[in-house]
Amino acid sequence: MKRLLQIVLLAAACAGLAAAAFAAEQKIALFNLHKAFESYYKTILSNAAIDQEVGEVQKELDQMVANEKKHENEWRQLYDKSNDQSLSAEEREKGKKAAEEKYAELENDKQAIADFNRRAAVRLNEKRRQRRDDIVKEILGVVTNNAKAGGYTLVLDPSGESANMAPVVLYSNGQDDLTDAVISALNASAPPGSLDAKTNTPALSSTNLLNVGAPPK
Repeated sequence: MKRLLQIVLLAAACAGLAAAAFAAEQKIALFNLHKAFESYYKTILSNAAIDQEVGEVQKELDQMVANEKKHENEWRQLYDKSNDQSLSAEEREKGKKAAEEKYAELENDKQAIADFNRRAAVRLNEKRRQRRDDIVKEILGVVTNNAKAGGYTLVLDPSGESANMAPVVLYSNGQDDLTDAVISALNASAPPGSLDAKTNTPALSSTNLLNVGAPPK
């Protein structure tokens, strides 16, 4: 029994030494991907371009909605005419048929607006997703180069969350943070004024079904 206890204690000591040696070999850095993504001039310019496209889509949508409202008003007038007892039965019947035709036109307007929104949302979301993926890939390439140059064996992202919605990095003293250095490298070739670009997302009307996805946090 004593011999077994000695073996267990020796194994535990060896495991502890191995863990300590492994930890000593690690050189860990931090990199805030969300901060870098939002600070990169290509992200700023991409968001501005997408916002401009959203504005153009909104203008076209507004025109379609205005036409729908016009047709709805025309339909209501024809409907009222078809129920106006001061008119002859023949006139009311004409108004009824015209109201039915106008109502069918109104339904087509609504379907056209729904189809337009769906196609526009798919197109803009896909464009934003592709641009986001390209930018993230580029950023991670710079991170990899900096990590290799600095001799780091592991880079953690403090902006990420675990499966239970807790931060991935629970504590850091702020040392070995590559974020600012990578952002500086990314923006070294930024065109003049690009970092000051302001996005101007238009106020979308309640009839707009667009759901243009933003870069994830």
